[in-house]
Amino acid sequence: MRRLDVVVVNGSPSAPSKSVAVAELITATLGELVPITVRRVDVYRLGPGFTSAPGREEVSAEVEAELLAIERADVLVTALPVYRGSYPGMFKHLFDLIDQYALANKPVILSATGGSERHALVIEHELRPLFGFFQAAVLPVGFFVSAGDIDGTTILNAEVYSRIHVGLRDVLPQLEALASAALIDH
Repeated sequence: MRRLDVVVVNGSPSAPSKSVAVAELITATLGELVPITVRRVDVYRLGPGFTSAPGREEVSAEVEAELLAIERADVLVTALPVYRGSYPGMFKHLFDLIDQYALANKPVILSATGGSERHALVIEHELRPLFGFFQAAVLPVGFFVSAGDIDGTTILNAEVYSRIHVGLRDVLPQLEALASAALIDH
């Protein structure tokens, strides 16, 4: 089985980031289950070659490389904070630049953090529809973690570890099939 290329799309403007801490736990757990390589795209560090580009034709070469990494990944993992019930605007701008069909059938693992459980529905009401537009194969598990479960970048709540482990084991057959199919395709 070949390594799956996993790209974490980090929509957090903060460093260090609670959202990245959750994504790192997801990728570490996933890496215990299947062979992976991980790359992270930090949306807020893409700079003027991204923020001033109204369309894909205007992005810098560095931003184009990041967009291609997202489009060519075997699996995407979202990492973002919820603000006012939704994802950050620059996170959305990034996906405005992604080719409409580049994510078709691509597995996506959704994760987000927020100040309280009131924001947990961002997974279902904001992220699933966004990736549904791209016809991505959004995995049926999603991971929302409240700020109270994290101190800095340390996840304090053992239930978070358990939810991620159980959730990823539940979708493991899909990911193993992807890895096997990718091996045949290459």
